[in-house]
Amino acid sequence: MNKKTITLGVIVFAVLGVIAFGSQLFFTLNPGERGVIFRPYSSGLDKENIYQPGFHIKAPWNTITIYNVKEQKREERMDVLDKNGLSINIDVSVRFNPVYDEIGFLHERFGRNYIDQLVVPEVRSTVRQVAGRYTAEEIYSTKRREVEKSIIEESMTSLEKNHIEMRALLIRSINLPDQIKQAIENKLKQEQEALAYRFKLEREKSEAERKRIEANGIADYNKIISASLSDNVLKQRGIEATLELSKSNNSKVIVVGSSKDGLPLILGNN
Repeated sequence: MNKKTITLGVIVFAVLGVIAFGSQLFFTLNPGERGVIFRPYSSGLDKENIYQPGFHIKAPWNTITIYNVKEQKREERMDVLDKNGLSINIDVSVRFNPVYDEIGFLHERFGRNYIDQLVVPEVRSTVRQVAGRYTAEEIYSTKRREVEKSIIEESMTSLEKNHIEMRALLIRSINLPDQIKQAIENKLKQEQEALAYRFKLEREKSEAERKRIEANGIADYNKIISASLSDNVLKQRGIEATLELSKSNNSKVIVVGSSKDGLPLILGNN
């Protein structure tokens, strides 16, 4: 067998090997994907070096696990107990994605089924714990925002410790037994009516106080004016008014004697 034949055989063998093991040698990651590699005969699971989108080559005996790191959403409906043991149905929606550079640690602890193994149980557990600190009325109405904020903060903290970034969590609906719901709504209605009645009383009280202050002001003004008007001042003002009236073109003025207080009398006014 000559050298040329041996070289050709090697090339053919290599080509056949590539064809046979091509799917185990080459792999491509699409945008929104990351890969973590497991090397069974050397370093084991490589948690630090995460494969980015693009074309890659690996040894055929190594295993690559591909993760979808795009934002995902899960909706969960669950029954929880309030502070008094009353059953409440809460519907929540959570948006999340794996922390891109930490999927090696995520893979080691939970694997690709991390949503059912980690995300859903943690969110459910947090909702139950938070709901257990409030009454049904507080969860349903008076402290709903506070409840939602506590669930978001505690869920986010728990998931971040496990390599999950929580984008948002929303309480979609809270459902109570009809009788309890009706009782709460009636109570809230009565409280609103009571607040409206108190507001009306306060407004009327303020208006009465305003009128009292106004009346006192007018009374004080009259007292000051009365104290400042002497008999001579009044006579002088009367004379001035009479003279002004006598100048009117529409009046015929006849002065006859004087009145008791010394002011002229005007007759024949047309």
